[in-house]
Order: sequence, then structure tokens, then C-alpha cells
Amino acid sequence: MTEIRTPRLLLRRWTDDDLAPMADINADPQVMRWIGDGSTLDLDRTAEEIEGWEEEWDDEGFGLFAVELLASGELAGCAGLSVPAFLPEARHEVAISWRLGRQYWGQGYASEAAQAVLEFALQDRGLDRVIALNPLGHESSLNVVRKLGMAFEREAAHPEYGHALTVHSIDLTEYQG
Repeated sequence: MTEIRTPRLLLRRWTDDDLAPMADINADPQVMRWIGDGSTLDLDRTAEEIEGWEEEWDDEGFGLFAVELLASGELAGCAGLSVPAFLPEARHEVAISWRLGRQYWGQGYASEAAQAVLEFALQDRGLDRVIALNPLGHESSLNVVRKLGMAFEREAAHPEYGHALTVHSIDLTEYQG
């Protein structure tokens, strides 16, 4: 079973106990504002989402981790890797992403989890390149991307929702892990 420990976090595969806390995170409009079309997700949709992440683990050897606080055992959200199949020009890429409950914002957890995921991607999984897709204007997420050392590559439009995305990338030769 794949796990990553950081000073404050445990990144691990999903369990049944994670469904309700992740559904609570997905039910928060502030959290979901920048994800997809901005709609919240109920318990059933969250279960489908987690199932999809687990399938990606089985198919690709990577996926989104459950992010747990080591000190309390609370589920803080998710972070990991996925193939952004929704974006035609990036469907052969691997993207890093994260989503944390609002009570965990502003404490450096997203940067800590994302740094661990990037190291996992480039060193453990042997990927040569990782991208990040961010809605234009999502400054807190962009700050995490910058902390990872990712460089702006281009803008793109979300094919389904039409909003502008920024594409940042880093490759193994640029990684300073």
C-alpha cells in the first residue's frame, strides 16, 4: 500500500471511513468554487469520485491520496496525480492537484502535501514531467504551484465550462526536491 509521510501529514489510499468527511469537504461551496463547474458534490457523487481515484491508482499506478493530519487522524482532503482527460491537449500528461477542507486552509498543508506528491511523481513513479491546471484567478492555488517550482507554460480554456485555465509544468531536470 502506497503511503507518504510528511512532518504533519499522512498521504494514503482511501478507506470507507473517508467518505463522510470528504463529502463534507465537497459540500462546501467555498471549497468547490474553483473545481469543475463550481458545484458542490453530495455523498453519492463523492463516493463516485473516490471510486474513480482508486480506479486510477489501479490503472496508472498513481491517483489522489487521502490527506490525513498525523496529529489528529482527521481527513483534511486529497492531493495527488491524475490524467486530465477532460482537456484534449493535456490528456497524455499527468497533473498534480489538491483539495482541502476550508478549516485546513492557510496552514501550509496544501504546499506540504503537493511537495510530497511531486517528489513521489518524479522520483518514485519515474515521471519525467508533471503539470498543474489552475483556474485563472485562483491565487492561493497558484501560490502552491509557484512553491513547487513550476513554470507558466500557457493558458487554456476548460472545454466543458469555458473558463480560462493556466497550465504550469516542471520536469525532472528542473526539480529541486
